[in-house]
Amino acid sequence: MPLAALNNRFGLADQLKFVEGPGGLLFAEIDNALGTAYLCLQGAHITTFRPKDQDEPVIWLSDYAKFAPGKSIRGGAPVCWPWFGAHDTEAGFPGHGFARTVMWDVTQSGALASGETEITLTLVETEQTRTQWPHKSRVELKVVVGRSLKAELITTNLGDADITIGEALHTYLQIGDIAEIKVLGLEGCEYVDKVGAVTRRTQDGAVTFDGEVDRVYVNTEATCVIEDSRLKRRVIIAKRGSRSTVVWTPWTEKADKMGDFGPDGWRKMVCVESVNALENVVVIPAGQSHTMSVEYSAEAL
Repeated sequence: MPLAALNNRFGLADQLKFVEGPGGLLFAEIDNALGTAYLCLQGAHITTFRPKDQDEPVIWLSDYAKFAPGKSIRGGAPVCWPWFGAHDTEAGFPGHGFARTVMWDVTQSGALASGETEITLTLVETEQTRTQWPHKSRVELKVVVGRSLKAELITTNLGDADITIGEALHTYLQIGDIAEIKVLGLEGCEYVDKVGAVTRRTQDGAVTFDGEVDRVYVNTEATCVIEDSRLKRRVIIAKRGSRSTVVWTPWTEKADKMGDFGPDGWRKMVCVESVNALENVVVIPAGQSHTMSVEYSAEAL
C-alpha cells in the first residue's frame, strides 16, 4: 500500500503516522503520551521502543544497522517464523525463517482508551514464501505501545492437517554494559549451550556475562528480569505461549565479524528472546491458532 494510502487508512492523529525511512523502507512511527516506537513494515520489525518515563530506550537498535529490501536489521525485535535457527532439512533456507525479511501488510490500528496505540500487521504470502512454507496459514503481529511494549505473534492454521512451527521474538534489549548486568528468572532451568561443542547444562543462579553466550533454555515459561546497575533499572520480559527462552551476546570477536554492531555496540545490548524451539516447537491443529505474547517494561532499581 502506498505511503499516502497507509496514512489515510491507518494513521492516527497525534499518535501514529507512516514514513519512509532509511533504505526506502516504510515505518510506522508511534508517539503517544506514554511511549514511542518505530516499526518497519518489512518483517513487522519493531526497531525501537522507549517509555516516556525512561531516558534510555528499552529496545536496542545498532547505530550501524543496515536497512535494505530483503535484508534483516541488526537490533530491535526481529520476528523469527516459521522456524527458529537453521531449517531442519533445507540448508539453503534462511536462518530463523523468512518472516523477518518479507513485507507485512498493516491490517488494523487504533487509539486505546488507556492512551496506548495499537497496530496489527499480517505477513504477505508470495511464491517465495509458499516454496519455503507450503502450508495454508496466517501469521499476524499485534503491537501495543504505551508505558510497556506488548507484542502478540498469532499463527492460524488454515489447512486441514496439523502444522509445526518454531518461532521467536529475537529481541535486543538496551543495557548500560553487558559485563555489569544479570538476568534473573532462569535459575535451575535446563539449557542447550551453543558456544563451542553443543552441550546440555542446568543454570546455576543468575545469568551473568564475561564472554560469548548463546543458550536455549527449554521448558520454561518464566518471566525474566534484567538487572542493570549502570542504568539503574530493571527490564522485565513477561511472556505467554512461549516455552523456551534464548539468551545471547556475541561478545567482541563475533560482533566484529558481523560488521553491523560498530566498535562497542555489543556492550550495550543483550538478547533475551521469547521462543518456541527444540522440544518446545508448537503443533497447531487444523483450524486452530497459537499465540505467543510478550510484554517489555522497565522500572527503577
